[in-house]
Amino acid sequence: MSLFIEANLRQRARAGIPFNKSATHVLSERVQANVRVSQFDIFLSHSFNDQELILGIMMSLEDMGYKVYVDWVHDGQLSRDRVTSETATVLRLRMKMSKSLFYATTINSSASKWMPWELGYMDGHNGKAAILPVAQQSTTSYSGQEYLGVYPYVQKDLVRNTSSERLWIHRNPSTYVLFDDWLKGIEPFQR
Repeated sequence: MSLFIEANLRQRARAGIPFNKSATHVLSERVQANVRVSQFDIFLSHSFNDQELILGIMMSLEDMGYKVYVDWVHDGQLSRDRVTSETATVLRLRMKMSKSLFYATTINSSASKWMPWELGYMDGHNGKAAILPVAQQSTTSYSGQEYLGVYPYVQKDLVRNTSSERLWIHRNPSTYVLFDDWLKGIEPFQR
C-alpha cells in the first residue's frame, strides 16, 4: 500500500488540464457538471494554497468513482481569507452532505484556519474523518504529528487478485479496512 505522492498528484492534475486552461478553470468546469450533487462521498479538507495538488487528489478520487466536495470549487462565494459565520454555516451543511472527510496534509495545511475546525466538526458529526497524507516520496506508512496522529489515515492499493485500485483506512500499517467498508461502520482490524 502507498500514500498519495505529491509528484504523482501534480502529474495527474496536469494530465487532466487542457493546454490552455488553469487548474482553477478545470475545477470550475467540473463543478458546473455536478451542481446538483445531493451527497458527497468525501469532503476534502485542504489548504487553498494547494490548488494543483487538490485537483490531482480530486481527480484521483473521482477516477476511483467517488464524489468529492472541494469548497472553493463547489461554493466559490465562500471567504477563504477570514473566518465568518456564513462560511461556517455553508461548510457545516456540506459536511452533513458528505459521508466522510479527508484532511489533506501538505506543507501548507498547518497554516489553514479552517482545516482543524473541519476535522473536528466531522469527527464529532459522524466520526468518519481521516488524514490523507501527501508524501514527498514513496512510503508505506504515516505517523501523524500532534493531534493528527489520533485519526486514521488513507492509503491506496489494489484489491487482492484484481487490478482495481481502492482506498484503505489505516490505524497503523497492519490494521486497516477498505474505505467503503469503513463508511458502513466496519473499523480497521489487524491483518
